[in-house]
Amino acid sequence: MSRICKDGFDKKCIKEQREVYGIAYTQNILSGRWKYLILWFIKSKERRYSEIKAFLGDISQGSLTKQLRELETAGLINRKIYPEVPPRVEYSLSSKGEELIPIIDLMEEFGKKFGEQVD
Repeated sequence: MSRICKDGFDKKCIKEQREVYGIAYTQNILSGRWKYLILWFIKSKERRYSEIKAFLGDISQGSLTKQLRELETAGLINRKIYPEVPPRVEYSLSSKGEELIPIIDLMEEFGKKFGEQVD
């Protein structure tokens, strides 16, 4: 199987190994410790940067900014800047991001079922 390089997948891999490519593509755009949680958190409504940071707790500002930029570049989230002083920025799911929510919901259910149980 072809490897992912800095420019993505080679065309031969995409054509000849379509099933595996689909999994690898999804894994590639969601790679990162916080992306799943960010998507889950903004699935129900727009959120401000500070809300996302507070939800994630111990994430650094740099890591959060990087994860949000990557999600935006992948077309999974929208970033709306309001022309106010100070500027207000809100993040929401794009239609492409909304397509991932059933997968994230399944991950949530799997984790509840098989993850560590606390009494």
